[in-house]
Amino acid sequence: MSDFLTSMVSSDINIVTGFVWIIIATIISMIGGAIGGIILAGKDIGYSFSAMLGAFFAPAGAIPAIILGLAVINLLINY
Repeated sequence: MSDFLTSMVSSDINIVTGFVWIIIATIISMIGGAIGGIILAGKDIGYSFSAMLGAFFAPAGAIPAIILGLAVINLLINY
């Protein structure tokens, strides 16, 4: 477990650490999307429904950006 945490923090991106970073970033984007949905449409369609929609649609834009960012970081580390 110690080696895994060290490889995550030291920018050693492999398939396992990349997958864990994608999961962490997806959870954070879902939380941000839920908060944004509540702020934007909470009064109009209800707070719980707007939070659910925000959490559902936020990763749709975040996951491709996360994958692209991890690929760029991997390329910069190699060169």
